[in-house]
Amino acid sequence: MTRLIRYAVAQPQQALLHTRDTHLIAQLLQQAGIAFEQWPLRPLPADADSAAVLSAYQAEIERLQAANGYRSADVVRLRPDHPDRASLRQKFLDEHTHSDDEVRFFAEGSGAFYLHLGDEVLQLLCEAGDLISVPAGTKHWFDMGPQPLFTAIRLFVSPEGWVGHFTGDPIAAAIPRLDADSPLNAA
Repeated sequence: MTRLIRYAVAQPQQALLHTRDTHLIAQLLQQAGIAFEQWPLRPLPADADSAAVLSAYQAEIERLQAANGYRSADVVRLRPDHPDRASLRQKFLDEHTHSDDEVRFFAEGSGAFYLHLGDEVLQLLCEAGDLISVPAGTKHWFDMGPQPLFTAIRLFVSPEGWVGHFTGDPIAAAIPRLDADSPLNAA
């Protein structure tokens, strides 16, 4: 289930808010300029390739492309047995920005986005059916966990796709990660 935890940068280990209320989550994200939607899920075969995943959500992708000028879409699919899962996880754990929006729709599985907004960090566990659009220039990072299990559609304005500009801020190491004992996994 989608979850959001709010932390103060000054006290990064103490949660100020923990909610599963998707209406509240959408409202808090909207106030920060972050788009959040939930799409109906479509069944995907276990061996679905990128073309099949994109085809399943073609109408939604085309709607976002028309509304926001996104020119390309691709699919990232990671499983717990991926041989490079640890290095792929590490790649996204440091705070960064992009000159393009970061748009992700989770067709399967989950992953956590961390949004550094002024003096707070919002930790959002995105689940299957969730779409998040982080505007260009927003400080953030992503954690797929030590055993990644997700299929995500990514949309880009720039044909170069994902290019991160790392901030060097140590805040990402201070906020709890998506591990077995993570507050995101609390009941």
